[in-house]
Amino acid sequence: MNEKNAPARSRTREIRIGDRVIGGGNPIAIQSMTNTKTADVEATVNQILKLEAAGCEIIRCTVPNQESADALREIKKRIHIPLVADIHFDYRMAIEAIRNGADKIRINPGNIGGTERIRAVVDAARERDVPIRVGVNSGSLEKSLLEKYGHVTAEALVESALDKVRLIEETGYDRIVISIKSSDVMMSVKAHELISEKTDYPLHVGITEAGTLFSGNIKSAIGLGLILDKGIGDTIRVSLTGDPVEEIRTARLILKTLGLRQGGIEVVSCPTCGRTEIDLIGLANKVEQMVEDIPLNLKVAVMGCVVNGPGEAREADIGIAGGKKEGLLMKHGEIIAKVPEDELLGALRKELENWS
Repeated sequence: MNEKNAPARSRTREIRIGDRVIGGGNPIAIQSMTNTKTADVEATVNQILKLEAAGCEIIRCTVPNQESADALREIKKRIHIPLVADIHFDYRMAIEAIRNGADKIRINPGNIGGTERIRAVVDAARERDVPIRVGVNSGSLEKSLLEKYGHVTAEALVESALDKVRLIEETGYDRIVISIKSSDVMMSVKAHELISEKTDYPLHVGITEAGTLFSGNIKSAIGLGLILDKGIGDTIRVSLTGDPVEEIRTARLILKTLGLRQGGIEVVSCPTCGRTEIDLIGLANKVEQMVEDIPLNLKVAVMGCVVNGPGEAREADIGIAGGKKEGLLMKHGEIIAKVPEDELLGALRKELENWS
């Protein structure tokens, strides 16, 4: 899929987060969240720099205490992407995070206290033109809505989020991003469909508590794919129990598969069968890792046998098709070399580095 086939985007208002703008048809921004202790500046900065290298465009850090809030100032000096401060319960930490340079804050207005506390946070945000992400999760739905709907529903999530948005709007502030998340994939899809019809605030999209690398990737790909394909969403996070770098890799591939992100090498490979004569699984994984640092917009095929391999490899810009302990190197549909198995990876990289 290319940009011509990409889903039409719902038009939301623009919100600036640091040097990045989301909404208004701007490219969907990829986010992640650090899993270090924010007060550990070195560990947090090192993780953010790795995430930047992987393609992260907005990063979120938890701010549970004053030490973490103070650390934001030094972290900001050493990273290159907007920083979002994640706040739970203590409204003072939201204010401190803003004072220490947070580009955006994430709060649930319902759990930081009454109107005066909300107004104090909004006043600090207004002073520095810092947007507020209103976050509502299915696990934190208020008791009154659970009683009204009987259980957690998409409608309840939307009502909760819009109620929280109104609390901020009543202070005269509208630099708002909305996030409604559930671990139930289809509930999340329905909730985003509903809320996109009721507001034009930018939406941060994700499937919360999606799970491990295996289950989390599947649930996130389905959920985000269905939501984004409806033109809904301005920034996304894939939530995985694991290395946050994997969240970025998955998010990039989801966007690229939907035609919402261009650039980078796409690797396609066959599923293997009894005809395979080379270590195709190992080779495909090595190719995928190898091409991550090569700035080309190409399709690379890794095929395991000489039956379908050459034909399928011709559909790619460049490809390799395995034989018995050797393989064919193909470029623009033509065989350009026969290479021993242990030299295939190097031969492919050489061609890519000298691509023309």
